[in-house]
This record gives sequence, C-alpha cells and structure tokens, in this order.
Amino acid sequence: MPRLPLALSLLLLSTAAAEASVVARISNSSQRMQVYVDGALAYRWPVSTARRGYVTPVGSYRVQRMERMWHSRKYGMSPMPYALFFRGGYAIHGTGAVGMLGRPASHGCVRLATGNARTLFQLTRRHGGARVVVAP
Repeated sequence: MPRLPLALSLLLLSTAAAEASVVARISNSSQRMQVYVDGALAYRWPVSTARRGYVTPVGSYRVQRMERMWHSRKYGMSPMPYALFFRGGYAIHGTGAVGMLGRPASHGCVRLATGNARTLFQLTRRHGGARVVVAP
C-alpha cells in the first residue's frame, strides 16, 4: 500500500481537527454546562443562567460572533470576557461572580468562570464554530 507524503498526512490531520464538532449543552434547571468535542464529553462546568424576571432562551443555536472582551451596553458596560454570542445579545461569557455559579443570576446570558470561558472560546475558534443547546 502506498504511503502518503508527510506533508499531505499532516494536512489531512489538520483538516480533520478543524472540522471537529464542538457542542455546549446548557441546562437551565441544573445550572450546568457540558461541552462535547467530536461527540465525547470533554468538560462539565457550573454556570449561571437567567435569574427570576429574565430568560435564557431555550433552543439550538450556532455561535454567531466571538469577542475576546466585550462590554454590555445594555447593563452598564459590564465586562463579558470570552463572549460567544449565540442569539442576538445572548452570549456565553466569563464572569468574576464565581460565587454565584450553579444558580440563576444573569440577565439571560450564560455565565461561567473566566478560565472555562477562555477554554470554550479557544475550542470554538480552533474548530471553526460551535453549537449551543439550551435546555429548560
């Protein structure tokens, strides 16, 4: 069987990696996120979704826009590090309020520890996008 030249082999491997599937599954009821890469569970993190009076929209979305550092114009220029926007102004992003993770606390975004947000941001960039699935 013929062997592929090394350069071609590396190109095929990098193409396969670039097409990897990233899915962030968020549960509003359990306040947890599970991140899957190529169908395998890679991370499990506590999050904060919408508190009473607000909503984190349920559904399946694609990441539409990525901002390494964003400030909410709607909520007093609050920092939103490693923001992954999935529906209009709704995003997954880092927070400094890590003591609130695991219970509803946001205006509708999905908050997670900034280090975890950075990891998800880098995975999404590396794999050319991600799907966000929000369950009740």
